[in-house]
Amino acid sequence: QSHLVETGGGSVQSGGSLTLSCVWSEEFFNRDCMAWFRQAPGKEREGVAVTDSIGTPTYAGPVKGRFTISRDNTNRTLYLQMNDLQFEDTAMYYCASVDPEVTDCASVAGLSFDESQRYRFMEYWGRGTRVNISS
Repeated sequence: QSHLVETGGGSVQSGGSLTLSCVWSEEFFNRDCMAWFRQAPGKEREGVAVTDSIGTPTYAGPVKGRFTISRDNTNRTLYLQMNDLQFEDTAMYYCASVDPEVTDCASVAGLSFDESQRYRFMEYWGRGTRVNISS
């Protein structure tokens, strides 16, 4: 059973919007640094956005101004509001908790790595939700 469960993916046309949610289990204590990553077919897993314990957001360059990350610790939910979606945003989107030993939460948004390295800086992953954008 995964500690993190993503929902909200789907298929929309270019310019559309989607909101992803990630609920964490009661057994999963709040983690200070939480992130959204994505992975397109044949590409590395890349950071999209990250938020620290008080909700300070950091975004990867390609999504700045279009995506908004937020968290509701009371309801154990991490969100990713995505506006003006483009074909290049098509990917599997993952929710993840950052390893507590990582002290620079903001830097996680700029990470990119092969899937085999996904536990190098991250502690837990959800199973992902698919986002498909048609032009």
